[in-house]
Amino acid sequence: MIGPGFLPMDMVGVQAVFGFSPGAEIHLLWKTLDLVEGFPAWWTRPTTTFSDCPEQLYVLAVPMLAPETSNDPEVIAFVAKQGRQAKYLIGVCNGVVLLGAAGLLQGKRVTTSLNSLPLLEKLGAAEVVASGGSVVVDGNLYTARPGIGSFEAALMVADVTLGREFAELANLVVEYDPHPPLGPGTIENAG
Repeated sequence: MIGPGFLPMDMVGVQAVFGFSPGAEIHLLWKTLDLVEGFPAWWTRPTTTFSDCPEQLYVLAVPMLAPETSNDPEVIAFVAKQGRQAKYLIGVCNGVVLLGAAGLLQGKRVTTSLNSLPLLEKLGAAEVVASGGSVVVDGNLYTARPGIGSFEAALMVADVTLGREFAELANLVVEYDPHPPLGPGTIENAG
């Protein structure tokens, strides 16, 4: 899913990993097919409208979205409906907050970006994980921190849905092997 103010880096990993899957249909979902501006200045054209979305998505991925997009009742209703029916859910950064607004975090163990962590318990999460990795898995729900979290969550879902061989191939093709050049990419590693 995309929308005004979405953070492209939160969707790139999902798009890259599943884009290699033979026969995969990837839908960049939004209300209309009009261009939406991602943050910062990353214009993207949706490919499928909410009304034309397939009845059931195998994977629904929700990136960081602008607050006005995440608080839109039509967006929340769409995510609630599709999220309940999807085989797997991926929430990245504050996209996890939107999953919570849609009622999809009830009783779940989750993570998100540092600035959104305090909201998750209010949205029904049973446990909020603030450190110890970029992805938290609870059943079919994969929640991730921003940036590399989209790659890691997508690779983990690919592993369970498409098999280890495919996931390893996708990992190799995108050459996913992060080495932060400046070191501290997390609060735990910051000086």
